[in-house]
Amino acid sequence: MSEQPCDSSAPTLFTWEFATDPYPAYAWLRDHAPVHRTTLPSGVDAWLVTRYADAKKALADPRLSKNPQRHSAAAHAKGKVGIPGERSAELMTHLLNIDPPDHTRLRRLVSKAFTPGRVAEFAPRVRTLTDQLIDAFEERGEADLIHEFAFPLPIYAICDLLGVPREDQDDLRDWAGMMIRHGSGPRGGVARAVKRIRGYLAELIHRKRGDLGEDLISGLIRASDHGEHLTENEAAAMCFVLLFAGFETTINLIGNGVYALLRNPEQRAHMQRAVEEGDERLLAAGVEELLRYDGPVEIATWRFATEPLTLAGQRIAEGEPVLVVLAAADRDPERFAAPDVLDLARRDNQHLGYGHGIHYCLGAPLARLEARTAIGTLLRRLPGLRLAADPEDLRWRGGLIMRGLRTLPVTWNSTGG
Repeated sequence: MSEQPCDSSAPTLFTWEFATDPYPAYAWLRDHAPVHRTTLPSGVDAWLVTRYADAKKALADPRLSKNPQRHSAAAHAKGKVGIPGERSAELMTHLLNIDPPDHTRLRRLVSKAFTPGRVAEFAPRVRTLTDQLIDAFEERGEADLIHEFAFPLPIYAICDLLGVPREDQDDLRDWAGMMIRHGSGPRGGVARAVKRIRGYLAELIHRKRGDLGEDLISGLIRASDHGEHLTENEAAAMCFVLLFAGFETTINLIGNGVYALLRNPEQRAHMQRAVEEGDERLLAAGVEELLRYDGPVEIATWRFATEPLTLAGQRIAEGEPVLVVLAAADRDPERFAAPDVLDLARRDNQHLGYGHGIHYCLGAPLARLEARTAIGTLLRRLPGLRLAADPEDLRWRGGLIMRGLRTLPVTWNSTGG
């Protein structure tokens, strides 16, 4: 690794206390070490980029490759970078791991499923799913919004989009739950879930070849049959990463967003009025601010230097990992006024919550639709929604990339009074 002066006053990163509120530590890094070398919990050394301007530059820098082969093959084989189990399950060739021209080719194949028009067509299904989930607990007057709402909603939505039959969707939900539960524990648990999902997707792709529909998997098969040269591994890896990225980011967006609203009653009141008055503009702007304030992706996925380069004065050697800290960049006072304040009406909110450049999150339009629908419906249907636990007792899931609560117990006026 390149040398960086040691500062004994630097904050301790990646502890449980840090996970609860990482923002003071990120503020210190922005001020004192904006490109900071650290040893991750996995034992891998990496550079953390924390200022907005540097982050935006790094996210679009072609010298920072997404291909893990640019790093240590041994580290990746041991599951220390990337998604645990993806190498052994032959799921490496997906959008989070490749560069142009393969990235351009594969992204083009699935981008049609996430156009504004296609997402708008999916809106009624998202509303139906949202109402069905709330129906299951509304009369009870209490719920865990993570496990009973924020988790199943995006799972079922992305399954519908992919073309997973309804009778199989609960299996996918169980396997996805294994990934969430084990995300901060034994990585073998995640790898086992990945292997099960891989096996199911391969079988589903085979089945669909004889019965094509209008879903995304059928679209990938058609593209492959018409000369796009999409291998089975590429098709399975593409479906896997859309499933993986499509559910976990949205779970956290809904969970973190509702939690932020409940911790900021004045802003929650603004959102409540917007919902009651049918003000879609404030609801949409509010979701953008929730993405900036405490977004679902804390650190962008792995990048590796393809050549020696300098970033904010730090010399980074070829092959070294660079991790862009989106959560830190989106609280940078050089870019956002009063960045630690939740302001649902914030203007010029060009946050990096879904990345920047050619790797900007493909599913962002669907995630935004799900968040607007979920949060708006919760506020409309559950009057007096409030936390049912002391904030200090809530726990955040560990892990490097995602930021999300383990549970979010809430209560409300079940009689409507």
